[in-house]
Amino acid sequence: MSGDLESISEATSGAIGALVSTTILYPLDTCKAKYQAEVQAHRLRKYRNLSDVLLEAISTGNVLSLYQGLGTKNSQSFIAQFVYFYGYSYFKRLYLEESGAKSIGTRANLLIAAAAGACTAITTQPLDTASSRMQTSAFGKSKGLWKTLTEGSWSEAFNGLGISLLLTSNPAIQYTVFDQLKQHLLKGKEKTTEKDAAPVVLSAFSAFVLGALSKSIATVLTYPAIRCKVMIQAADDDEEKKAEPKSSKTMSGVICSIWKKEGILGFFKGLHAQILKTVLSSALLLMIKEKISATTWVLILALRRILLLRQRRLKSPEIIRL
Repeated sequence: MSGDLESISEATSGAIGALVSTTILYPLDTCKAKYQAEVQAHRLRKYRNLSDVLLEAISTGNVLSLYQGLGTKNSQSFIAQFVYFYGYSYFKRLYLEESGAKSIGTRANLLIAAAAGACTAITTQPLDTASSRMQTSAFGKSKGLWKTLTEGSWSEAFNGLGISLLLTSNPAIQYTVFDQLKQHLLKGKEKTTEKDAAPVVLSAFSAFVLGALSKSIATVLTYPAIRCKVMIQAADDDEEKKAEPKSSKTMSGVICSIWKKEGILGFFKGLHAQILKTVLSSALLLMIKEKISATTWVLILALRRILLLRQRRLKSPEIIRL
């Protein structure tokens, strides 16, 4: 029971961290998505850099459109992080119990993180697809969640699922690096801490730095797949995009399109924007998670105690009658 509560605590704190970080950085995320989704045509580009997207929103009076799809993205982020952290914590505890090991090695950590990531991708793919379409829609023309999901076939709601499963290696790499660095730092602190003292946790600054470093490594290694996924899920607003053949929305079609129009460097277009956004997002997420995990654990224990007391009170009249 305590193991399940620990998993729920990890999942809840991770989900809250995702919700806060997603909301703070959402305008940057929208600019990044629109910049990544554009493919160079006839050597012309609408967006030369990330700031061009922001300038377009300001010049057209659609600054609030930088938040289009925020509700969907927050729902997706909250559910995704809850499922991921719960799965990661659960699989990790299960592995330690079954193997009898005191700690998890790098290989096992990667497999556990990948399994949690696969569960997350399958669960949240429709919301992920919808949020990408809403973000990449023309400013002021974003549709609601239900209309976005139902305007195509149900299978289209799972566009990019294959890449999402492939990209489970991204959080797997990130959290493996983060966990290993975290354990290394905490070992030194635990030696100087008394046995009966409160559990040692990372400082906000340490969690931020480790989160940024681990996410940077994961992002660089998986970026070509990230850009292909954004292009597959991007909204079709203009006539030029609508005129493209259906194969352009497949993995092979997107790869061919990038290769023909932009060359090999096209697979890394927007890498700096992706690193900026994801590093800040992940660092904030992990920093918030580390700071509220202890509070979340206390609240869950208090809730459990209240439920147990109510159960005892409900049983006590029956005992008196007997």
